[in-house]
Amino acid sequence: MKLAAIDIGSNAARLLISDASPKPNGEMDFTKVNLVRVPLRLGMDVFAGGSISEKRAESLLKTIKAYKLLLDVYEVKYLKAAATSAMRDASNGMQILEKVKQETGVDIRVITGQEEASYIYENHVAENLDKTRSYLYIDVGGGSTELTFFSGNQLAFKESFNIGTIRLLQGVVTDEHWQQMKDFLKQQLRPFSQQITAIGSGGNINKVFSLSKKKEGKPLTFDQLKDYYKEFSSFSVEERIHLYNLREDRADVIVPALQIYVNVMRWTDIQEIYVPKIGLADGLVRSLYKEIGALSAR
Repeated sequence: MKLAAIDIGSNAARLLISDASPKPNGEMDFTKVNLVRVPLRLGMDVFAGGSISEKRAESLLKTIKAYKLLLDVYEVKYLKAAATSAMRDASNGMQILEKVKQETGVDIRVITGQEEASYIYENHVAENLDKTRSYLYIDVGGGSTELTFFSGNQLAFKESFNIGTIRLLQGVVTDEHWQQMKDFLKQQLRPFSQQITAIGSGGNINKVFSLSKKKEGKPLTFDQLKDYYKEFSSFSVEERIHLYNLREDRADVIVPALQIYVNVMRWTDIQEIYVPKIGLADGLVRSLYKEIGALSAR
């Protein structure tokens, strides 16, 4: 069964097409058929001026039209589409999404930060890890960072903060924003005395993991992330593009992304972060599969 998800983020729009099929043990396996990313950078408009420009709105519409053609070619029957932080904050977000729906038939729902954290948690990466330990999901996007924590295989909290890579580039993240995140983590994690392991998601941490040449399933250390942060910060965006073979829309956001990961890990005394290739789109696909199953059961 082919399923698809569209994730309209503050930095980029993604289309994920997956094939859902049962494993011999009865569990579902979600195999990526195609993943397309377009750097729309909606947050550049929204976090600076409060609305999405006509040019970027047109680019979004064209992107969804292109995605719709791909969905038709792959004969995808089921689709779930969501928009996150930039669209949440855009004063003209709803009218843009209504136009997209009218012209493409694709209904994109603006989700809350809490819902975003929940969809990311749908990936259940920790099912394959030690259930006696504690894990903190850190998902860094262009407009927000979602933190999801569970201990002993039990979800303890999930929270979203308006601290993201595009917001940092735009200079709209204040010391107060950082302090709120720090205080929240310190308070929520106080009852948990055991060592916490991080699970990182987002395009930037995936790129850092790729550059590290680490084997799949091996963690990055806190010291490694700090070193990458210092190293990347010492170069201009142009230099990062050429030295590390990065796209321009990755070269500028990778430093603020690392700043977020390093801060969160420092405040929580986390020494290791695992980087599975997951994201919001993966969670949307899994959630969509559940919804289809629930409808079929009626």
